[in-house]
Amino acid sequence: MAVYTIVETNELQALLEKYDIGKLMSCKGIAEGVENSNYFIETDQNKFVLTLYENRTNADELPFFFNLLDHLHNEGIAVPKFIAAKDGSILQKLSGKPACIIEFLSGVSISSPTVKAAKSTGMILAKMHIALRDYKEIRTNNMGLNSWSKMVRDCSLDDINAIDDNLYDLIHSELEYVNKYWPQNLPKSVIHADLFPDNVLLMNEDVSGLIDFYFAATDIVDYDIAIAHAAWCFSPDGSVFHKNISDAFLSSYHQINPLNEISREYLPILFRGAALRFIISRTVDWINTPAEALVTKKDPIAFARRLEFYTNDIHINHILNFSC
Repeated sequence: MAVYTIVETNELQALLEKYDIGKLMSCKGIAEGVENSNYFIETDQNKFVLTLYENRTNADELPFFFNLLDHLHNEGIAVPKFIAAKDGSILQKLSGKPACIIEFLSGVSISSPTVKAAKSTGMILAKMHIALRDYKEIRTNNMGLNSWSKMVRDCSLDDINAIDDNLYDLIHSELEYVNKYWPQNLPKSVIHADLFPDNVLLMNEDVSGLIDFYFAATDIVDYDIAIAHAAWCFSPDGSVFHKNISDAFLSSYHQINPLNEISREYLPILFRGAALRFIISRTVDWINTPAEALVTKKDPIAFARRLEFYTNDIHINHILNFSC
């Protein structure tokens, strides 16, 4: 989540007239995230999230996300519902951008995960993967392996190395490695693909909701585990690995949706791919985010440190030796 587009109060009030959700009381931008513009809005009836879809999101793909969350909600997974207007429509236009209003879920996200929160997150991720095994809709992962080389080519060597002197060489050497060894035959389904702690809502350290599914796409299911592991199991700067968090996350996932030997064999390369994906996307965003945007820029070097950890076989053995 972030704010790139500023919404005028009179425009928002006019939008709310299309809904039966009350009169506008307050509106506040959400700075976290990088994908779309988001606001907390409160009416005299309830709280909601307003999302304006920026250029990276293809408006033609939005029905996929609407249907996905509807499916997960019906399967008992705690996800927010999209709010329909009086005429039954979900997608609107606001400040020249496609927009929608989404149910507000109670809970807080945490920047320093706990063992209990990691355990609850592993369980709900496993339940989500089970709920999506037979889901029929497909969406190409436009932030997946096949996109990474092009994303890097669109950035100059000087711009990349302005972040860190070794970043360009690191990205290119790791791209060569993951393209050579990336698994081709592991099970695929729709995955969240961005399950960072700020996309998990908690109450008393138990998951009360999963949010921000706009990277969701069809990809290797175990890759979703690797992304969440990289997001949850390190200090924010990537310098410290938390074995207790890792064990709690992986063991709770395994108890619900067991990881077989093939999954364990390929998790090391998927861990490296997850780290590389966020090195690349954060590098691109660091270079291209407008200075005036209300958005917190994310440091790609935090995932370069994770990548270094994942390339060590001793560390990998520690990760995969989790108690069940």
